Amino acid sequence: MLATIVFLLVACQGTPPPPTAAPAPTPVPCPTCAACPAPAPCPEAKPAVEVPFEAAWTGSPHNDKTAEAFVHWDAATPAEVPASCAKCHSTPGYLDFLGADGSAAGKVDKAAAIGTTVQCAACHNDVTATKTSVTFPSGIEIQDLGDESRCMECHQGRESKLSVDKLITDTFKITDMDAVVKPFVDSKGVTQTFGFRNVHYFAAAATQYGTLVKGGYEYEGMLYDGKFRHVEGYDTCISCHNSHTLEVKVEECTACHKDVKAVTDLLDIRMNGSLMDYDGDGNAKEGVSAEAAGLQEKLLVAITTYAKEVPKQDIGYDAVTYPYFFADANANGKLDTGEKSYSTWTARLLRAAYNYQVASKDPGKFAHNAKYIIQLLHDSIADLNTKLAAPLDLSKAARNDAGHFDGTAMAFRDWDDAGMVPAGCAKCHSATGLPQFLTNGGTVAVTGSGSIVTSGVVGAEPSNGLACTTCHDDLTDFSVRAVTSVPFPSGKSVTFSTEKDEKGNLKPVDANLCIECHQGRQSTVAVNNRLKGLEDDVVPEKKLSFLNVHYFAAGATLFGNDAQVAYQYADKEYAGRNTHAPGLDTCTGCHQTHELELSLDKCVTCHAGVKSPQDIRATAADFDGDQDTKEGVAGEIATLEEKLFVGLQTYAQDVAKTAIAYSSTAYPYFYADANGNGAADQDEKAYTDWTPRLLRAAYNYQYVQKDPGAFAHNPKYAAQILYDALEDLGTGGVKIDMTGMTRP
Repeated sequence: MLATIVFLLVACQGTPPPPTAAPAPTPVPCPTCAACPAPAPCPEAKPAVEVPFEAAWTGSPHNDKTAEAFVHWDAATPAEVPASCAKCHSTPGYLDFLGADGSAAGKVDKAAAIGTTVQCAACHNDVTATKTSVTFPSGIEIQDLGDESRCMECHQGRESKLSVDKLITDTFKITDMDAVVKPFVDSKGVTQTFGFRNVHYFAAAATQYGTLVKGGYEYEGMLYDGKFRHVEGYDTCISCHNSHTLEVKVEECTACHKDVKAVTDLLDIRMNGSLMDYDGDGNAKEGVSAEAAGLQEKLLVAITTYAKEVPKQDIGYDAVTYPYFFADANANGKLDTGEKSYSTWTARLLRAAYNYQVASKDPGKFAHNAKYIIQLLHDSIADLNTKLAAPLDLSKAARNDAGHFDGTAMAFRDWDDAGMVPAGCAKCHSATGLPQFLTNGGTVAVTGSGSIVTSGVVGAEPSNGLACTTCHDDLTDFSVRAVTSVPFPSGKSVTFSTEKDEKGNLKPVDANLCIECHQGRQSTVAVNNRLKGLEDDVVPEKKLSFLNVHYFAAGATLFGNDAQVAYQYADKEYAGRNTHAPGLDTCTGCHQTHELELSLDKCVTCHAGVKSPQDIRATAADFDGDQDTKEGVAGEIATLEEKLFVGLQTYAQDVAKTAIAYSSTAYPYFYADANGNGAADQDEKAYTDWTPRLLRAAYNYQYVQKDPGAFAHNPKYAAQILYDALEDLGTGGVKIDMTGMTRP
């Protein structure tokens, strides 16, 4: 209503009212305009009203009266914008879709008149003022949006993985992905043709939200990045683009990206969360835009090669001519006069071509969600490769990032369906959890029941891994969040800090931030609380469940007895913090901060000739009793793990009377081994016949499995907890051969 009034006032271009002594002027009728439902007389002539941002909007692409997006139907018969296009190519159509014209919301009821652009009334009306959600072509609804929802209704594309799959599996029921699909007449007498599916233009919102809306074709068995959130305040359409001119707010980019002076400079941006060589060209310094472009070039080669070899009809692509893919009769990759649209589609070719078009039709993909596009391109090439005589080389092309920034990992994708990472997980599995935890003075503690309580975090939205702001509290100088002491699940606190300031307080150390998450979620205290009052070798009437330390508790291993996160047996002594060597005794001292790779070049200074950290042996003792004192200490730990698992199997069979199996990747990890093969099979259920002795040993076995670098983080501590678990099983009624083993 407000927009209608504004347009009404603008249209009333009468003169100011005369002095009161003069006769009243005759009312001036308003001329018809697109924003008014019908012409109406102005009750009184008013001064001209200045429409806010009118000048900015007038020169924008949304008001380009000559653009194909608005004139495409001018010569049509009838000359109107069809209902299927009117939503985004006319103002009346958009208002119709919203229901702002009094019609039902969520659909366009009729064709729209030609001659309009995206006018003020389209975005400024009673409906958009309260609009908070958008439904994408996949049928997935994104809720809790702000004003950017107005943009996302049109910048979302018109197809999705679901529509492509529906065409393949439902309409044509294709089982051979490499067979040329023939047209057929359906039960209603309609000829169904298997052809290219076009995502449409500028599907920026579909790119940004990634797998959350499934705008690209996502291959089965693969995981994809979700929404690219960038940084707070710059992760929506209107926070990065001027909502009226549509131009990128380049001047605001420079706060963090110092080298950016113009829009073209954005192409060169390479953030520390995207450091891999995605296109495999050996250049990991170029802008991420170039990485996506490199993969896109490879995909086109794969598409043309596949078309030549499998359906045996050359294919070409033209970015501006519908339907984009054509039968390349002249085999020159160009659209020549007389060449027709491509018709010999296979399902495999269609999927790859769809993803190529997804990448092509979002020119801002490098900023909206580069890694989602890179994953789509990579997987399309890999899929076509399975049928090429000479597959394209992807051996040097990285699909995913290092762990902290791997948005495809279950560590970040596990809560997509729920839409919220719960408080107990958000601290380490979201971009915003750790800052919130630190700001709120969060604590980690163990209750009397043995469960972990994490306070200070109330949950977070799923994210594509960690963000710059997870660890940096200022993005102008990239200062790291200050942490001087870290609470662990055992109730103990540890720190890498050693220096004090002038007030006698410990100075923060960057590596303390790492162990806020790399600390595990259970402890000796938690295990003892769970097993309190139970007989060591009896399966209790109320069955126990496994207590899982969680993944990558490297900080707990490094601090050993100071943290007591592994299970430590009573009356045993355990190694404390592994100080290793000066400068090489913290997380960041040994690992590259963003890539997370081990800085092996530092190792060879002392450990000359080693090819990998697994080769290093810093002990003369034979921990595992295999009489091999030349192998790296990693080999010692690995053999102890193998012996402990055999011990678990023997004890479970002989004492608990239920065979046990293990899977390192399938929760809850330990299974009742109905098939007797030691592996967790699909038909097997979680292990429940725990005795306290079996659970303690299994806890330590899992602990070392979940810290694959335990041999380096604290080899003595790792050997001690494995040795003691094996030894304890031997006191429970089964024979454990510990001949030759040495407890460090």
